[in-house]
Amino acid sequence: MSTADAQLWDEVAALVAHAHAPHAAAIDALKLVQSRLGYVPDTVIPQLAAALHMSPAALDEVATFYNLIFRRPVGEQVILLCDSVACWMLGRDALQRHLTTRLNITQGETTPDGKYTLLPIVCLGACHLAPALMLSDILHGNMTPSKLDVLLGSAAQ
Repeated sequence: MSTADAQLWDEVAALVAHAHAPHAAAIDALKLVQSRLGYVPDTVIPQLAAALHMSPAALDEVATFYNLIFRRPVGEQVILLCDSVACWMLGRDALQRHLTTRLNITQGETTPDGKYTLLPIVCLGACHLAPALMLSDILHGNMTPSKLDVLLGSAAQ
């Protein structure tokens, strides 16, 4: 086990120790693993479940229920494009077309260079900023294709 692996499991143990019950730390532990590895690989689930005193199936249910826990590799930056009615009415589809053309990927895909992953999200809770998206955990509202170009910079192809 590498030092980084040992440190990760020490941090998981600390989360469990501070929880009122081991399984109560499940989401925080999944987020911790994701922050270190970029996603939560299948190979981590059994060991993490054991640390949380859960079955692997129960932990997998938690991990797959939350759409911000990524179960497969994603790009360095994840673009969460809001799919709400407000965003749809105010230009979400134009943003999706622009992203699809600019990045040459569709929803659920990652650019070949591994820089961006485009994912839909049911609602970002920012209807007053529609259409909205999140780029690497930062909310951006009142988006237009030209604002997207500025946001992504000239490096994105």
